[in-house]
Amino acid sequence: MKRRQLLQLVAGLGVFMSLAATPAMSQDKTYKIGVTAGPHAQILDFVKGLAAKDGLKIEVVEFSDYVQPNAALAAGDLDANSFQHEPYLDAQIKDRGYKLVNVGSTITFPMGIYSKKVKTLGELKNGARVGVPNDPTNGGRALLVLQSQGLLKLKADAGLKATPLDIIENPKKLDIIELDAAQLPRSLSDLDAAAVNGNYAASAGLNPVTDAIAMENAKGPYANIIAVRSEDKDQAWVAKLVKAYHSPETKEFVTSTFKNSVITSW
Repeated sequence: MKRRQLLQLVAGLGVFMSLAATPAMSQDKTYKIGVTAGPHAQILDFVKGLAAKDGLKIEVVEFSDYVQPNAALAAGDLDANSFQHEPYLDAQIKDRGYKLVNVGSTITFPMGIYSKKVKTLGELKNGARVGVPNDPTNGGRALLVLQSQGLLKLKADAGLKATPLDIIENPKKLDIIELDAAQLPRSLSDLDAAAVNGNYAASAGLNPVTDAIAMENAKGPYANIIAVRSEDKDQAWVAKLVKAYHSPETKEFVTSTFKNSVITSW
């Protein structure tokens, strides 16, 4: 009899420990999510309403730069953030030692190839002047777009920060012109084509759907993400946040609000 009672006690403790180990979500807590002003903030405001129906309370915290959201998350002042793509997060982790992880993709501000002189990439002549951003992250991104369109080939190990020095095949002998990313839309009259970031294209009145002659893959490495601390990645509230963000309602909101200048990446 004592042996049976002991086994029942052990079994009961096992169930208790299992329940205790299951990630829980506080019903009273409001979870702070950091974003940058603009589309990220607008979208999360919409997600906030959906999440509330599922019992998740969200406070949207806006930042005006790209440095503070990760610092605040690592310090515990935020519970998550939504403003960056994974290459940027990886660089921050490497440089600052943050223990942050990606728990879901969000949106892409697509980089496109624009031109005032040709309507297709096939029309580019030998020696055409093609502008790309002069910073390492966006410059490499532009070269990868050109490579995806078959205009050039990069070294296999060039990675996401490829430079013109990594070009090993350039059939049309394109003249790659490196300029400040913000200047590229205004330089289209002097170039045959240019790779322009989505945010700079939008501010210049360029629509990636109707004006770009080529676009990068929306589900590529530059899709933006939701980040949380490593210790929180399996928490119930994180699953609810991602569920609300990845809903058909959010996808429709993004499409109708931004007219494809912002593309969902899930």
